[in-house]
Amino acid sequence: MAGCGEFDLIRQYLTGLGADRGDVTYGVGDDAAITRPPASMPAVLALDTLVSGVHFPQDLPAAAVGYRALAVNLSDMAAMGATPAWALLGLTLPASDTDWVAAFAGGLDRLARLNNVAVVGGDITRGPLTISLQITGFSPAPLRRDGARPGDRVWVSGRPGDAAGGLAVWQSAHRQTPRWQGLVRAFTEPRPRIALGQALRGIASAVIDVSDGVLADAGHIAEASHVALQLDPAALQPSARLRAWAGAAAGQDLTLAGGDDYELLFTAPDEAGPVIGQVAGQTRTPVRCIGRVVRGAGVDWGGQSADAAARGGYRHFG
Repeated sequence: MAGCGEFDLIRQYLTGLGADRGDVTYGVGDDAAITRPPASMPAVLALDTLVSGVHFPQDLPAAAVGYRALAVNLSDMAAMGATPAWALLGLTLPASDTDWVAAFAGGLDRLARLNNVAVVGGDITRGPLTISLQITGFSPAPLRRDGARPGDRVWVSGRPGDAAGGLAVWQSAHRQTPRWQGLVRAFTEPRPRIALGQALRGIASAVIDVSDGVLADAGHIAEASHVALQLDPAALQPSARLRAWAGAAAGQDLTLAGGDDYELLFTAPDEAGPVIGQVAGQTRTPVRCIGRVVRGAGVDWGGQSADAAARGGYRHFG
């Protein structure tokens, strides 16, 4: 383990991360970054904080921590139908460990370049390992979670539950077993659905990213839109690899309430089904219809309330 001062860490490992964007006038190196936002385009901003031992295992490799720190923010951009542009990083370290910081920066940089995001500034301080990352994006017509209407259908992308299964694998004696690496990657390297979110502009009536679990996040749409969501158990089954790892019952629990999927849960008018199928093909994103929107409140899963069907999703307090 090697160490150096905060300004050395910034200069050596945290300068020049991400894409080289023409709309960044001045990035890392001054009191603040200078950027040029597009004219007459709504800005979309998000921030997430990840705490070691709370949001990721303490022994997770630094590259995976860096990748996930940006991925959770990109998923918020996807849910808003936004194009991400610039990120600010706040990094709290228990010690000056250059090997860890270099690997962390590498993971973050890889995902930033894939999504044309420039890391334009931030801060480093000392304390328990914590990462805060703020991202700015733009959208001509940002999506929201409060537009679901009775008669809409409910859709979800990807394989909800696999990330929670991957965390369980990581915490077991099988983290290196080849059979389960697909689940592990679902946790360590989630795929923010940026292209899908952008394609859903003008189609979806409400969108949210699945960070707290399908049932909990469906509840957020229901509450914001003043409707009820009825979900079909037959349409919301765990993936084959999750069933193989956890079994049918535990796999179902992880699918409903595992969280950390960073997929998109969305509603759209019933007649939009064929268009959504086209969008799924164009963006190479698997999607499935899992229910419908009705009058009322809350989430119904096969005749059960969300709280009865699962443990309610991730909550920071209580």
